[in-house]
Amino acid sequence: MTMKPRKSNDAKDADCYVQSFAVPFRYPVHFTRNVFRPVSPLLASVFGASEHGRPHRVVVFVDDGVVRTDPRLLARITAYFARRPDVTLLAPPEVIAGGEQAKDGWHGVQHVMTQLGNLHLCRHSYVVAIGGGSLLDMVGFAASLVHRGVRLIRLPTTVLAQNDAGVGIKNGMNEHGMKNFVGTFAPPYAVINDFDFLNTLDDVHWRGGISEAFKVAIIKDAAFFAWLERHATQLRRRDVAAMEQLVRRCATMHLQHIGTGGDPFEQGAARPLDFGHWAAHKLEVLSGFTIGHGQAVSMGIALDSYYATTAGLISIAERDRIVSAMQRAGLPVFSPWLVTAGTKRRLAILDGLAEFREHLGGHLTITLPKGIGNRVEVHAMDKHIIARGVQWLQRLGKVVSTCTGA
Repeated sequence: MTMKPRKSNDAKDADCYVQSFAVPFRYPVHFTRNVFRPVSPLLASVFGASEHGRPHRVVVFVDDGVVRTDPRLLARITAYFARRPDVTLLAPPEVIAGGEQAKDGWHGVQHVMTQLGNLHLCRHSYVVAIGGGSLLDMVGFAASLVHRGVRLIRLPTTVLAQNDAGVGIKNGMNEHGMKNFVGTFAPPYAVINDFDFLNTLDDVHWRGGISEAFKVAIIKDAAFFAWLERHATQLRRRDVAAMEQLVRRCATMHLQHIGTGGDPFEQGAARPLDFGHWAAHKLEVLSGFTIGHGQAVSMGIALDSYYATTAGLISIAERDRIVSAMQRAGLPVFSPWLVTAGTKRRLAILDGLAEFREHLGGHLTITLPKGIGNRVEVHAMDKHIIARGVQWLQRLGKVVSTCTGA
């Protein structure tokens, strides 16, 4: 290939060859039950036939919260792999801390990387991560760094992980006082959503992921939002069939956006799937992560819905439909952390806008609903309107507490 110098008036300008290539990504997202029952063929089929006549080499990390609610899980995992000669479990399944602490700083990431190194995994080895979104983020981040990428199989165990965090292509950890400050884009090798894990959840984790369904429905699918309205009470009361339908629909919508939205690795400024998240991420940090991600997102959605009403993008009736449906589903719309004072006595939550701008690449782009089922991107937000929205949510929170006797 001959390189032709491009013409330039700048004598210091060098010749330039512009590299261009495309790599297709493909991974399955399975929906199943009881994946570790001895006769289940699903996980074994994900590994496929052994390569080069050698068994697949596998390491398993399990969220400690999952083990507490299902003490026999480790034994089932070990027994499952023991029946399959094409797979070698290199060490007993390792239990590691889940929850936001799993991805808060480098400790967890370094530990997983050390374990993978000590067990001499190669790039064709497999890391199986079983747990909530935070554990999946952290283990996935570590796996993406070792050998520039070890194959990752995710088994999400919470609603939020099954319908959002566990099916996408992002990994990361919290650092520098910011949510997901460090991370990678690394598609998993496969995702297996085992609905049986949902039965082990407490009410907080059962309801938290519902907010991600509201998020995507409000900006993308009016019919799905209407379904959420009709089934909100059933979802709060742990209707299994309703929740499974929610998880499938929400996960599929997230996958479709990643696959067809034109920006899977988020090189642009617009991130529709982060609707409600600028405030949510800041709330999590302000609370020391005592507020779960799903609950923070529901408050962020409520706040941005108030803003959208003031901006003339949705009606008051639509705003009230959004807030009422989330509340009936058991999601909060207010926390005292929303009114925490920051520097110069202004609301600390407002600092989330600057942090979100930096995370986006320096240009603020906030997704807001434009009617239910559609969206628009705005590039500035009036902090006085946000403050009024916080006050409105505070009053609404007091009314709800009085009505429920909380």
